[in-house]
Amino acid sequence: MKRILFIVTILALSFGYASAQKKAKRQADEATMSWNYEIEQVATGKKGSVIVKIWTISSKPEVAADQAKKNAVHGIIFKGVPEKDRLPSKRPLMKDVNGYEENKAFFDEFLSNGGAYMRFVTLTTNGVLDAGDLLKITKKEYKVGVQVTVNYDELRKYLEQSGVIKKLDSGF
Repeated sequence: MKRILFIVTILALSFGYASAQKKAKRQADEATMSWNYEIEQVATGKKGSVIVKIWTISSKPEVAADQAKKNAVHGIIFKGVPEKDRLPSKRPLMKDVNGYEENKAFFDEFLSNGGAYMRFVTLTTNGVLDAGDLLKITKKEYKVGVQVTVNYDELRKYLEQSGVIKKLDSGF
């Protein structure tokens, strides 16, 4: 009897932990969909890629790394990357301000958890934060800086092939 009670208790605790993790992930996804982040250029990576630091606002710092990947791709597509030091700015891939709304079904799927955006982004530091990259901004929110590498050229090609953006040579 004690053994069954012990097993039931362990199962209840593990289900409770799993549901708390799912809730935190869902809340982070909802926060990400408001696109509340800052993007800054760190360096140019290998040919065709760019290294950026994404400052993600999150109530759980450990969730910020996954959201940073999504934010980095969103930033490259819709915001661009401002210049920093000697690094030139990068214009957003989507020049049309209504591009997200016009291609909402595509971008909802593309930027979903485990979506195609994952092919174009990697964590540069494997999720390890540098000193000063975790800032508590309110009682319940953190600002987390994560370095991410985005394969800019391949992302552009993918969006061109998908018909979401125009090809570079289409204006000539």
